[in-house]
Order: sequence, then C-alpha cells, then structure tokens
Amino acid sequence: MKAYLTVTAVLFGLLAILHLWRAIAESSHLASDPWFLIITVIAALFSVWGFRLLAVERRRPGARDA
Repeated sequence: MKAYLTVTAVLFGLLAILHLWRAIAESSHLASDPWFLIITVIAALFSVWGFRLLAVERRRPGARDA
C-alpha cells in the first residue's frame, strides 16, 4: 500500500507542477482556461491527499508494506 500511495502522490504532484510550469511558459492563455485550472487543482489535491495518507500509514502502529 505504501508503494502505491507514494507512486500516485508523486505522479499527481508532477502533473500539477508541469501544469503550473506550462501555464507560466505559455503566458496567461492557459491560466484563463477553466478546465486546465480545474485539472491542475484536482491533481494538486490528489497529491496532497496521497502524501497525507502515506504519513498516516507510516504513523500507524504495526503498519507494514503489503
């Protein structure tokens, strides 16, 4: 479970970072596109959620990677 959470959290984080980088590089056109913004925010939220679940999993007593 830890490996899955780590991989998905990192992938969603990379997606959000790349979206922000693309929005900055391609001026304000993408920043005004609502779907682009929604996907970026959702990817960032999924990444944060995944890292939070991973932190909770690590703190849980007796937790193991299965």
